Amino acid sequence: MPTLIYNIIALVFIAGIVLGIRLMSSPETAIKGNLLGAICILGSIILTLTSNGVVSYAILWISMAIGGLVGCFFAVKVAMTQMPQLVALLNGFGGGASAIVAFVVLVGGSSSKLSPVSKFTGGLALVVGAVTLSGSIIAAAKLDQKITQLPVILRGHTILSVLTLIILGIFILFTIAAPVSMIGLISIFSLLVALILGVLFSIRVGGADMPITISFLNSLSGIAASITGFAILNPLLVAVGAIVGAAGIILTRIMCRAMNRTIFEVLIAKSTAQSFSVKQDGTFLKEEYAKEQPKTKATDNEDLVISVLTEANKIVIVPGYGMALAQAQHQVNQLFEKLAEQGKEVVFAIHPVAGRMPGHMNVLLAEAGVPYDKLLQMDDINPKFKETDVVVVVGANDVINPAAKTAEGTPIYGMPVLNVTEAKHIIICNKDTEPGYAGVNNPLYEQEKNVTLFLGDAAQTFDKLLKKLY
Repeated sequence: MPTLIYNIIALVFIAGIVLGIRLMSSPETAIKGNLLGAICILGSIILTLTSNGVVSYAILWISMAIGGLVGCFFAVKVAMTQMPQLVALLNGFGGGASAIVAFVVLVGGSSSKLSPVSKFTGGLALVVGAVTLSGSIIAAAKLDQKITQLPVILRGHTILSVLTLIILGIFILFTIAAPVSMIGLISIFSLLVALILGVLFSIRVGGADMPITISFLNSLSGIAASITGFAILNPLLVAVGAIVGAAGIILTRIMCRAMNRTIFEVLIAKSTAQSFSVKQDGTFLKEEYAKEQPKTKATDNEDLVISVLTEANKIVIVPGYGMALAQAQHQVNQLFEKLAEQGKEVVFAIHPVAGRMPGHMNVLLAEAGVPYDKLLQMDDINPKFKETDVVVVVGANDVINPAAKTAEGTPIYGMPVLNVTEAKHIIICNKDTEPGYAGVNNPLYEQEKNVTLFLGDAAQTFDKLLKKLY
């Protein structure tokens, strides 16, 4: 294929991917953006095969068909509440694919012909891809509660991480200067050490920081692909990987800003190894991090909740990760529809980090049938809480915790939160009154004035409310 034609087609696909990302920034156009991006990626794969003259290799088409079927199976099988785990795994698969390609480049039959630049980029892609793979697997395991969601900090954890980084840097330099007979052995050692580094950095991140971690891993998967593109001299892969990497970095920065944290603080698990008891006056007491599962406290305020909702005109619903765990998004939508039928003004307040991945709440509620225009972001809804009659909190804790404004030294201090305290009344439909993932007690639970606790599994408590409202 002539270079000019290849470049023109590649630019079309790159533009399509950028446009797809742009469309995915809005719930109304996200499906179109996702479809456009998928089509452009498929086109890029076919273009790459065609330009390299390997279209006739049956094993490639068989592999893509198997991969496509596996992807379709997971897309249909995985519940919306498990989407963060799936996204984390997909990030890992992207990094793993880059690591495999880089490894083949370094140890393949043509390794003796590689330039120093190709050796360097190949070694770097191998390292970044492997770190992304193991880090994403740990993140997925934390999200799925296969391992503890609390930060796991080993003795000398930071020193171990720095040592592995230094060792990997040395290995990459050796890859450039080493004879061909040694490159394979060095690549294997680099792969193993990089996998260890991925585990070290991901296992020390707490559950509350998972939205940031996922977006960061997404960026790493794109960076790994882009570096691999340099190693195999594929400009299309360089460009597409760079787009994904840049998008992930931008999203990571947005998530960090939403939590008032830096990516460095997230990766070193700063201030997440303790829990804090916060009083209504803003003071707090440090306690050991709770290791036992919180016990559910039954609170029967059903009639009071019905009365408050009936008298209210302006209602804001605040969903959180607890709603996702209880799979109560459909009951929440039914409540929304019933209140709207009664002529009440009802909207949803979405915090940027409410959930276990960016946009998690938007996806869950859209899947349940909530209209897109009823999902208001934090900056849009915060000025309206003063005019709100009732706020209904469903499985949210840290994102509504007023301690973020008063309790200096706690993990959430300075984090922008939803200003639910400005509403006339607050109904909290959480499972219990234990601290959220940040380990900071919520003083709203102790506040008797204008706060009604309706505790328990959200799916069950909302079923009770719906039966009385209908």
